[in-house]
Amino acid sequence: MSFPERFSNLPEYAFPRLRALLDVHQPGGTPVAMTIGEPRHPMPPFVGEILADSLAGFARYPSNEGTPDLLAAISGWLTRRYGVTVPDAQIMALNGTREGLFNAALALCPESKAGGQPVILTPNPFYQVYAVAALAVGAQPVYVPATANTGHLPDYRALPDEVLNRTAIAYVCSPANPQGAVADRAYWADLLALAEQYDFQIFADECYAEIYRDTPPPGILEAAAEAGASAERVLSFHSLSKRSNLPGLRSGFVAGGVESIRRIRQLRAYAGAPLPLPLQAVATAAWNDEAHVTVSREMYREKYRIADAVFGGMQGYVPPQAGFFLWLPVPDGEDAALRLWRETGVRVLPGAYLSRDVDGVNPGKSYIRVAMVAERDEMQTALIQLRDCLYP
Repeated sequence: MSFPERFSNLPEYAFPRLRALLDVHQPGGTPVAMTIGEPRHPMPPFVGEILADSLAGFARYPSNEGTPDLLAAISGWLTRRYGVTVPDAQIMALNGTREGLFNAALALCPESKAGGQPVILTPNPFYQVYAVAALAVGAQPVYVPATANTGHLPDYRALPDEVLNRTAIAYVCSPANPQGAVADRAYWADLLALAEQYDFQIFADECYAEIYRDTPPPGILEAAAEAGASAERVLSFHSLSKRSNLPGLRSGFVAGGVESIRRIRQLRAYAGAPLPLPLQAVATAAWNDEAHVTVSREMYREKYRIADAVFGGMQGYVPPQAGFFLWLPVPDGEDAALRLWRETGVRVLPGAYLSRDVDGVNPGKSYIRVAMVAERDEMQTALIQLRDCLYP
């Protein structure tokens, strides 16, 4: 039996790789998971009541693009958060933003660009679905370093014309996973101008946009409005997993131009899995409510203060601007993760598992990613253990 070759060189996903690295060894202390970005702050208090009141919805097929109430709630939140008006026809509810980040490429990437194989740009390191989406549509994934030298965001303008002419899609994550860097208005404006010059779309993964220190990160939709860019030029992806501590709800949305959203909705109608109606009811309430987000954000701000106190004097420590990851420099990420597990029981992710080798260089190799998702005191103790183990 033959299988497609396009996925033959795909590395194993990060977390099975981590289990293979660590689980053959006993932990050196009580295990503390700081690997996966799974928020553990309290869920919004209304979740259970809304689910109970909506149980009959499990007996019905859900709407493909999202219920009118959910689309209205998302539209209202976009207006409050970014000052933009996005009609319902330009929004689609997602069964988790990973679905959208993947399926948008299937729906929108052309079969050729500038007479050749289309290119999909991705930061390096990056959320792994970007690369798989590129391979699935037969595009050439181009991994662009997002390192300290570039402010931990990809410098797409530095790419040669030959690549940019064939570029169909550019993924950007802001706030960045794993580095916590934020694309400011100048970055978005420059990228929008580049996309206009070379005629490609920007897929903005903004799942961490509601977790920040002081200033709300600007978004691609407001930047596009300020620049007068076509709505078809950008797609913005958001999630309740991080904003509302509901990773198991699998609920997010994508917003963009009318034609782009029409094509994504059409693909979903044939091949997707809409969010069940009771979960859409919970999502509607979550997008309409800011109180629980404010409480959770303050908890993350306290975690920033703890991390800054633990690592503030350490050479190479860069306080994250937003999100809930620490991106800590080490000589070798795998060695550091294994040593930390064996000596303390603290479990972190080697940065190389989130990156690709380009010309023999992996920009994540000398880092570990640490998710600040544990309860406050447990996290503080674990960070001190990490510091004392790896940075004596």
